[in-house]
Amino acid sequence: MEFAIKTGKPEKQRAGCVVVGVFDKRRLSPQAEQLDQAANGYLSELLKQGDMDGRAGQQLLLPRVPGITADRVLLVGMGKERELTERGYRQAIHTMHTALAGGGTKDALCYLPTAAIKGRDLAWRIRDAAQNLEALEYRFETCKSKKDDNRPPLKKVVFGASDQTESAAAKTAAAEGKAIGGGMNLARELGNLPGNICTPSYLAEQAHGLGERFTSVSVEVLDEPAMEELGMGSLLSVSRGSREPARLIVMQYRGAAQDEKPYALVGKGITFDTGGISLKPGPGMDEMKFDMCGAASVFGTIQAVAELGLPINLVGIVAAAENMPGGKATKPGDIVTSMSGQTIEILNTDAEGRLVLCDALTYAERFSPRSVVDIATLTGACIIALGHEMHGLMSNNAGLANELLAAGKSAHDRAWELPLGPEYDELLKSNFADMANIGDRSAGTITAGCFLARFTGKFRWAHLDIAGTAWKSGAQKGASGRPVPLLTRYLMDRAGK
Repeated sequence: MEFAIKTGKPEKQRAGCVVVGVFDKRRLSPQAEQLDQAANGYLSELLKQGDMDGRAGQQLLLPRVPGITADRVLLVGMGKERELTERGYRQAIHTMHTALAGGGTKDALCYLPTAAIKGRDLAWRIRDAAQNLEALEYRFETCKSKKDDNRPPLKKVVFGASDQTESAAAKTAAAEGKAIGGGMNLARELGNLPGNICTPSYLAEQAHGLGERFTSVSVEVLDEPAMEELGMGSLLSVSRGSREPARLIVMQYRGAAQDEKPYALVGKGITFDTGGISLKPGPGMDEMKFDMCGAASVFGTIQAVAELGLPINLVGIVAAAENMPGGKATKPGDIVTSMSGQTIEILNTDAEGRLVLCDALTYAERFSPRSVVDIATLTGACIIALGHEMHGLMSNNAGLANELLAAGKSAHDRAWELPLGPEYDELLKSNFADMANIGDRSAGTITAGCFLARFTGKFRWAHLDIAGTAWKSGAQKGASGRPVPLLTRYLMDRAGK
């Protein structure tokens, strides 16, 4: 979708549709009042007749309003003006998109971002609107024999600004929102692909594709012999039962000086997870194609950062493997040696995400990173703890944890910090190796974080458990694209944007 900024009176603008807000009890927004005055009270008269009262979720599409240059006027209900939240604002943007997507409108002039939200300036409101409109345009059609011929015709949204000074900041915000929304859509596309297409090798090909699109991105892919030589026995133990070879994918974005230390993102890329020998139950197993959504979020964030041209260096590391049962598959009780030299007793082969991540984290040391954030659909326990709203966050550095929490709050893509500590770490004791890969049934998300923390002593590290937020089930089944907004906001903050 194309985004632009325009100044001028709303009633004088040429557009397929001009979109304005109406608050609870038929209170017109300032731009709606301007339209109403130009139309000699036409809008307020309709509202008095009961066509709309301004409740959230309502919409009223009006063709050929007298005195208005635009072809149509769309009134969007925004609820109580003083109680408008980020969630309510996003609902209004969604209502606008739904109303226009099924009609003949190809371009719209939108004034919804002028509505006040406590703690959110105009740049935030335009950035968030652009991000969500870009995401709303996404459709998964890659594996369908017939494409949707009824795709929404809406191609361009122009946001109204009051003056040229405001217009400059709004233009930057719209570009940022488009880049973040595009990154989310890339993550969603990779996540939605089935496991027979989106294999570790396929992810490697997609990484090379990013390198071809952006001169600022270089790509290196390690195959299994290369990983064997590095001593990545933990990662390779996961792929042993599969005919699909594992890959360690390294994408480097350079937007700063060559000698400036990079930030690092490490993504869990289990392209399909059967559980291995510790086989998962059959119902719902198809959703285990989403077990690479951590890796997908790394791809999406790399793309967003490259499109924005942030003045930082960034390394994205994806540990990609398929976890399958087979004659050579790792068995419960097997002991493997990680790249760090630490040994691991594998008590459950379905706790495989931490096994690929620990070697990827050790590999990240060579970049002397400013910080490392790993992203993984790691534990079902995180869904029990936090549901499907917030990511779980653990860190060995309070400053980094606070930076990520602030980024999540700013992006409205929130995380919640969980503790780490020796009390939990003791649950990973093994009689036969340096550690076990699981503890008991208690604090499963935290003990998974404690496991990863054992491989992060040389850098500032945080772990995002996105098991509850990476995809949706049921009628809306599909990848969400989270936490690309949080990660991109974190990196924008580091870049001073």
